[in-house]
Amino acid sequence: MKVAVVVFPGSNCDRDMAVALRAAGFEVAMVWHKEARLPERIDLVAIPG
Repeated sequence: MKVAVVVFPGSNCDRDMAVALRAAGFEVAMVWHKEARLPERIDLVAIPG
């Protein structure tokens, strides 16, 4: 399963979330909050906070 973790300016929770998701076996794509499109084949979007 592939997860997009949304990255916001000033947040560091996105890195923690990515580490946890990778440890759980997910493939992670970091996506800047202003991106207009998600990478291909994203199954889940994770918003840190």
